[in-house]
Amino acid sequence: MAGSAAPELKHCDRPLCSVSARGLIDSVDAFLFDCDGVIWKGDELIQGVPQSLQLLRDMGKKLIFVTNNSTKSRKQYAKKFLELGVDVTESEIFSSSFAAAMFLKLNKYPCDRKVYVIGEEGILEELEEAGFSCLGGPEDGKKNIVLKSNFRFDHDNNVGAVVVGLDQYINYYKLQYATLCIRENPGCLFIATNRDAVGHLTDLQEWPGAGCMVAAICGSTQKEPIVVGKPSTFMMDFLIERFQISTSRMCMVGDRLDTDILFGQNAGCKTLLVLSGVTSLSALHDPANNIHPDYYTSTISDILELSKL
Repeated sequence: MAGSAAPELKHCDRPLCSVSARGLIDSVDAFLFDCDGVIWKGDELIQGVPQSLQLLRDMGKKLIFVTNNSTKSRKQYAKKFLELGVDVTESEIFSSSFAAAMFLKLNKYPCDRKVYVIGEEGILEELEEAGFSCLGGPEDGKKNIVLKSNFRFDHDNNVGAVVVGLDQYINYYKLQYATLCIRENPGCLFIATNRDAVGHLTDLQEWPGAGCMVAAICGSTQKEPIVVGKPSTFMMDFLIERFQISTSRMCMVGDRLDTDILFGQNAGCKTLLVLSGVTSLSALHDPANNIHPDYYTSTISDILELSKL
């Protein structure tokens, strides 16, 4: 309509451009990257990742990899990066499996009490590395329950914490064990590595995430968990303590609005959404969405390609 004012540009309608890419790089000392959907999909590296990360390193930027996927430990993730041809050290990786172990350690969880795990080797390895004794994990995925008259399911009364993460071996046995620990062991903690609904566990499809396992235990116990992964502030507080970098000089790069972007925003970081993973452009622009990144772009390689223009 002639003479009418131009429509106001919504905050979520800010695609990364050459000017904003250069400004972002200049204003940031550390880039925090999610992994699934940002660095890789399943076991397939996203195009341009190694070159982009190396150029950021050459510029003197600190790189930190913050993943909610608890199936691997930091050591296992370092091996995966190496196998994919990306040079990343274990000290640069912060997984939700590690966050669960650090939460217990920092809160002085007694080493003489056990931890029951609905999850995979990553959680077990990080908990054991921190000095805790674990039950559950993939081993309990092989166990079955036969429901019959006068059957009583026994559990260890010395379990003082249940940690729930992504678990492709989840079964009724694990659900009952975790439920009994939380409901019957006095003061038993219920810890969730994250509540992601889905994840890119293969390069072609999304799969149910840890949120499905957590929801099952919420339902059976009628209790809410302590969440240690994104968007919880626990992991960010740990990163600030470790690296001594102001959050105003950090940029969180991720493919999820409700975990990655919210995680960065809650801490006062700059945020960049990449569309190479879970979130689509239509989901970003959906009127029902109320989480908006500072910028969005297709993949992380755009950061450097645009900054050169």
